[in-house]
Amino acid sequence: MSDLDAFRARARAWLESVAPVYGKAAQTHLSYDEKLALGRRYLNARFDAGFAGINWPVEMGGQGLTHIEKVAFETEEMAFGMPTHFFGISLGMPVPMIMKYCEDRVWVKERVLKALKGEEIWCQLFSEPAGGSDLAGLRMKAEVEGNGWKLNGQKLWTSYAQYSDYGVIVVRTDPTAQKHKGLTYFWVDMRAPGVEVRPVKLAGGDSHVNEVFFDDVKIDDSHRMSPVGGGFAVAMATLMIERYVATDSGGFGPHLDLFVSLAKEAKINGQPAIRDGRVRHQIARNYAMRNGLDAITARAMLMMQAGMEPGPEGSLNKLVSVRSRQKLSELAIDLQGTDGLHFDEHLSVKDNWQTSWINAPTGRIAGGADEMLLNTIAEKILGLPQDHRPDKGVPFNEIPA
Repeated sequence: MSDLDAFRARARAWLESVAPVYGKAAQTHLSYDEKLALGRRYLNARFDAGFAGINWPVEMGGQGLTHIEKVAFETEEMAFGMPTHFFGISLGMPVPMIMKYCEDRVWVKERVLKALKGEEIWCQLFSEPAGGSDLAGLRMKAEVEGNGWKLNGQKLWTSYAQYSDYGVIVVRTDPTAQKHKGLTYFWVDMRAPGVEVRPVKLAGGDSHVNEVFFDDVKIDDSHRMSPVGGGFAVAMATLMIERYVATDSGGFGPHLDLFVSLAKEAKINGQPAIRDGRVRHQIARNYAMRNGLDAITARAMLMMQAGMEPGPEGSLNKLVSVRSRQKLSELAIDLQGTDGLHFDEHLSVKDNWQTSWINAPTGRIAGGADEMLLNTIAEKILGLPQDHRPDKGVPFNEIPA
């Protein structure tokens, strides 16, 4: 047994031991706040068990292991449906960034330990009403005031901002510079005067995303995590961390076996739907697609084991898997006939076709819209030339709104 196999076995044994307390079944009928409280307890238990911050430095409370062990643990953990979604962004992007870019190491360690234990949550304040996929198009501004800065503007689609203690934010500090060069990166206290968080209810009934308003919010220059005007590079470094997360070839929707079971029960012209060639064709296509994506993931894992960085091929996983999940969910609903109209917002996207279908568009936008991924595939994998950019080299305040 390899060291990685031994690590997986140890992780799986621990997860099986705590699943009755924290797993998917334990969350049935819990309110949102109760699930959050359960998630905090789970993170604390995971910390005590030595599975928190797997690839983070030991001196910061981590385990000092590699990206490969991190992805391996997350893959095992995903199967149990642990209540970790409240903390995914917090531990996935903002906290690693303060470890890398903040100078007060005592303060950083305190924040890291509290985040690992679920005691504090961080959010990522990037998207705006006029700047989502085009991050460099953001308009929220920061102006120098004394020895610090004053923030004014709005962020949108900020996940779990209503529960967050802190956040990382990119704002425009020089509107006369080219749009990629006039941005600066800060951390902010989400409880500071002038910060207002308003939850946004999505079509699936969930309200985990928010719009966040900043009205003369004052921060010290010590909150700055990039050179003035150098925020875009740090923002890109934040997003690149996503290369080292566990993936799901099913687009984080129901397993293909669940569709096969439905096709055996549903009827088309009085016969089981599984006998219909069109249904069998979709099962075969999904099976082939998921195995292809799993092969890409396996290749990325081998690259990490060899000390290499995963390539842009990861863009294929999100693009193809979530699109396919949406189409398969639609077919599953069709097979249910009038029963397909029933919707319960409390059911999981992993177990229910209606919930999976109605939440799939969110998955196709969050963390990089389809169009961004298609551009990445075209330019980084296929080697095609970049799209024409009429705003290239133009000061931001001269770009037509």
